[in-house]
Amino acid sequence: MKKLVLFIVLVLLSHFPNPIPIFAQERPIVAIDETEMFEATASSTTLENTPEPIPSPRPDLTQKTEETLEPLHKLLNEQELGAVFPGNPLKYAIRASVAAGVPPNTLVLLLLLPGVAALIAAARHIVGIRGFGIFLPAALAVTFVATGPLIGIGLFLVIVFVSTFARISMRRLKFKLQYLPRMALILLLVVFGILVVLFLTPIIRQPQLTNVSIFPVLILVLLAEDFSRVQLGKSAKVAINLTTETLILALVSYIFLTIKIVQQTALLHPEAFILTVIFIDVMLGRYLGLRFLELWRFRKLINK
Repeated sequence: MKKLVLFIVLVLLSHFPNPIPIFAQERPIVAIDETEMFEATASSTTLENTPEPIPSPRPDLTQKTEETLEPLHKLLNEQELGAVFPGNPLKYAIRASVAAGVPPNTLVLLLLLPGVAALIAAARHIVGIRGFGIFLPAALAVTFVATGPLIGIGLFLVIVFVSTFARISMRRLKFKLQYLPRMALILLLVVFGILVVLFLTPIIRQPQLTNVSIFPVLILVLLAEDFSRVQLGKSAKVAINLTTETLILALVSYIFLTIKIVQQTALLHPEAFILTVIFIDVMLGRYLGLRFLELWRFRKLINK
């Protein structure tokens, strides 16, 4: 009789698509290996809690990271040196300083800076691109190496916009101040503008913004100061032209600094690199011809 009742109950339950939880069927007990059970649990937990992939940080030549130091250390260790004199004094000096703890990426940047200066001088005397001197584009190029060109240009545009807005506002409000107090007030507003950008990091979601240090910000503020000074002394058009040319020089210099073969040449053959830069500087200093932009500007007159 009990078997018949049990059979009827089972038949009735089979007609329900989703049985009531009280009458839920019990799973058969199967012997499972503990290792397989642990792996299944770990895999299910991993799939449920797998975070979104975080992009790997961009190699930064200005920082002492494994991505930047290890390739340079490997290059130095693989190079065979000859006698110290007459052709290898800088090579031995580099080896000794690296062995003492000086980062090789710092040495590479210092060796490349004269090359950047020669490149900017060539752009001024041969092409005709002026910019804000030599130091500022070179420093801005190093800033782009540290932050990336996209973040660097974005921060620079924010700084220029804030400084221009502050200058125009003080002029329209007839808020007359001496030059240095006025620049100090503009610097205060620029700092607030940069802080707003950093506060928006959770919304912007740019990994490079989280690694921005005070050094590139100071360089960008320095460029904004030159922009404001030219804008006050001459005109907004001249300031915009000089700023645009400075950004072009900085981007070209950034490309020069990030070329691997140039970095390797400066580190492994510093004597030849320095002598080449000196030769280029001397040749540029003796050049007295027309610049490329002047040839284009006066092309009709030259053709006549």
